[in-house]
Amino acid sequence: MLNYITKKSPYIVLTMLLVLVSYIASAQQIGGNPPSVKWNQINTPTARVIFSKGLDSTAQRIANVIAHMNSLTVATIGNKQKKVNILLQHQTVISNAYVGLAPFRSEFYLTPDQNSFELGTLSWPDQLAIHEFRHVQQYNNFNVGLSKGLSILFGQAGQALGNDIAIPNWFFEGDAVYNETLVSRQGRGRLPYFFNSFRSLWTAGKDYSWMKLRNGSLVDYVPNHYPLGYIMVAYGREKYGDLFWSKVTHDAAAFKSPIYPFQSAIKKYAGVNYKIFQTEAFNHFKQQFKADGVVKPTKKAQHFVVDEEYPAYINDTTIIYVKSTYSQRPHFVIRTGEVEHEVGAMSVSLDHYFSYRNGKVIYTTYKPDIRWGNRMYNDLMLLDLQTGLEHRITHKRRYFSPAFSADGKRIVAVQMDMSGKSQLHVLDAVTGKLITAFANPKKYTHTYPQFYDDKTIVSTSRDSVGFVNIVLTDIQTGERKFAGGSGTPVGFTKVKSDGILFTRTYELKDRMFLLKDYNLFELQSPAHNGQLSFYQPASTLNKIAWVAPTAYGFRINQADRKDTRLIERIDNGVYDAPDMGITSLTKDSAASILESMPADTFAIKPYRKTTGLFNFHSLLPTFSDPNYTVALQGENVLNTFQSQVMFNYNRNEGYKETGFDVVYAGLFPFISAGFDYTVDRRLLVQNINVYWNELDFHGGLQVPLNLSGGKNISGLTFGSSLHYSKTAFQEVYANVLNRSYTYVSNTISFSNHIQQARQNIYPRLGQTFTVDYRQAINGLKANQLFLAGNIFLPGLFKNHSFVTNLAHQQSGQDNVFSFTNNFPFSRGYVAENLFNQDKFGFNYHFPIAYPDAGIANLLYITRVRANAFYDQTHGSYFYTVKTIKGTSTVTETRSTSSNFRSAGAELYFDTKWFNQHPLTFGVRYSRLLDKNIFGGSNPNVIELVLPVSFF
Repeated sequence: MLNYITKKSPYIVLTMLLVLVSYIASAQQIGGNPPSVKWNQINTPTARVIFSKGLDSTAQRIANVIAHMNSLTVATIGNKQKKVNILLQHQTVISNAYVGLAPFRSEFYLTPDQNSFELGTLSWPDQLAIHEFRHVQQYNNFNVGLSKGLSILFGQAGQALGNDIAIPNWFFEGDAVYNETLVSRQGRGRLPYFFNSFRSLWTAGKDYSWMKLRNGSLVDYVPNHYPLGYIMVAYGREKYGDLFWSKVTHDAAAFKSPIYPFQSAIKKYAGVNYKIFQTEAFNHFKQQFKADGVVKPTKKAQHFVVDEEYPAYINDTTIIYVKSTYSQRPHFVIRTGEVEHEVGAMSVSLDHYFSYRNGKVIYTTYKPDIRWGNRMYNDLMLLDLQTGLEHRITHKRRYFSPAFSADGKRIVAVQMDMSGKSQLHVLDAVTGKLITAFANPKKYTHTYPQFYDDKTIVSTSRDSVGFVNIVLTDIQTGERKFAGGSGTPVGFTKVKSDGILFTRTYELKDRMFLLKDYNLFELQSPAHNGQLSFYQPASTLNKIAWVAPTAYGFRINQADRKDTRLIERIDNGVYDAPDMGITSLTKDSAASILESMPADTFAIKPYRKTTGLFNFHSLLPTFSDPNYTVALQGENVLNTFQSQVMFNYNRNEGYKETGFDVVYAGLFPFISAGFDYTVDRRLLVQNINVYWNELDFHGGLQVPLNLSGGKNISGLTFGSSLHYSKTAFQEVYANVLNRSYTYVSNTISFSNHIQQARQNIYPRLGQTFTVDYRQAINGLKANQLFLAGNIFLPGLFKNHSFVTNLAHQQSGQDNVFSFTNNFPFSRGYVAENLFNQDKFGFNYHFPIAYPDAGIANLLYITRVRANAFYDQTHGSYFYTVKTIKGTSTVTETRSTSSNFRSAGAELYFDTKWFNQHPLTFGVRYSRLLDKNIFGGSNPNVIELVLPVSFF
């Protein structure tokens, strides 16, 4: 839910620089909501909840949960309080949220996930409130010591810097998951699905190193920092008490030990070193799952192999499913026996759920709004397997988990509207036209609907307290009948000839069950032996299939129906959730407080869009030689207005520049405005330094458009800005050179590419291009046209890429001054801003190795890759020639052109620094095939390739 950046290094200064650069590079969605959205607020001492009209009850519930939870759980992390702004985003289709600094705020994306096993069955607003507000408590109490000193110097970004250096991201998320598990009767710490990743590794005998677990892998399946964090945090609470982590994090954030502050604090309060603590935490949870056993891995499955998901039977011998690998995007596959046939790639989707019937597949595809980044859609995509053609049958809807009727003529799907209400819709399978919408007065969250027969729909439905019912809905009358209920996660319903097949959490596994004549049976077979859990079941009269997690990916398993057996289970509707040996979950005074939450009514008032427009939050330094910049940055809570006050020193010329810029993104075009004032610009003229000052006022419009849809991720941005500039030269040149002028800058940029798989260096198909035209319109004569583009094509193997670069830049022959030079000159040469430049570049990128190795928790290398390149630039330029004619010296300006060709190779290292921060660096060798007219004479050039914003 929240991605924090964590560093661990004895080199504190270098760490700070890395984290700050990483922070500067990240930004939230600006201008994501249209101006038609009207905002209200609930203002309490702990949080201001900002929400759209119509979400009053949701906002009231979130405000209650936060107020009550804060009063009971704050002591376990600290007692400091600072109000946070929480923005409820109601137009997204993504289930997510975050809390961040700079500015300090949170956003909740209110559409719940269909998969109850992954996040649980709690009410989605409750889940967000108890998890995300724990992050608020963390930030409030980690502003101490050196972290506080950094916040005094650099604002909220300074605190983020200190916290990210001192405290690992696994703690932030592990502690928040522990909190959600503590205050509710569920939470991810009680869900078998949450532990599948580590259990899969342990049963396969894979005990990866700590650095590998922290940094991940491009070849092996490695759990993320959520389950890792919970294992560490839960064990710490269990072994050393409820206040253990508040002591550890306080000392770490304060940098009481300047070297490895977090590890040192653990050793101080646990009495054991960090490595022993890790080992003991893992051993505790291994003991809880010792019944899983250990299976010796086969030689053919040393690394991640493939994810196989959502099997559907075409007949007893043939299935269709979604296949994903680290080198290939998700695609549909038909398998008969051991023979596979690829049908085609899946369009961009939030999940891989689909339904099959009569040679056709229906699934949902993600479609963002063309302009407003927080408005999203999930439409139905129909794929014909015979022709391979697919088309979207709905437009700008929000559908999930579609399924065909038995005859394939109708579709049932879950519709989630922007108010958070869930409805079952029946649609025409050809046109997508709505046939029936079923009311949902009790506000259940529907998941995985299926046609039980021609007259009935079966679905799982979660209520507001997390209880899950299997519901039968009469299509004609809309009447509902409850066929069974549970406090455990239930989902992946499928209709069989003798009942309803589904997955349900039972003890320490997610198992397959059959509801038959309102009686509950667990379905077992010899093929289940040694498997952890069973998801996404499918069946025919003679066969049954399911998906099981392994250390090598989710894999499809099959069994004959005759080999299965049914074991009756008595369901009393009570869920005795396992605590995985963490008894502190029940002993704490805050345990299960969600069940007794009050329902206070808070005052609701309008929230003005002009509130806190400037909201200056951070002072950010940027060092990119020769420019050294400090910027005071501001951003309002709605993220419609960004502002910056800047000071820059240029080491080359020695000039000083101040500026102020604002961007308003609350309308269809972004509106920008600002000014820059530069003092002591310098130019050497006839061995004399000429100094002048510059003043520049500018304003413009920009339209960013998201054109993504189907299999393509595309964007188009165009805009125009108007600049008024004035120069003031020193007195001796004032009458000759002082001038004011106005110019306009017009830009268009476009990008389009298909999805990338995990190992793909670049998209296997894609294009980008940029057009930038600048024209002086008053005061002088000058213009410049810049064109650039890239074409991405597949290489000889799946993770190889051909990348072709094209560029052209031309300036007016009579230009009085030069515009900024953005031309990508041939590598290895010293570049100049030439009158006319054309470039062709060819690149072939390919991986060399995946080391998965690191040094001392400082540097971890995930991949080594290379690029062979050829560049050719043809440039035209002017030069002066002095000739003596009689007694006079005549100076002439002439033009000529030259080629600048180079070939060479680049070696790149994709790394993680301090167990978290991704950074790519490399070395480049260029062989210059032509004379380096503007540089040295050596044709062999070796350069370090570093991120531009790093130094």
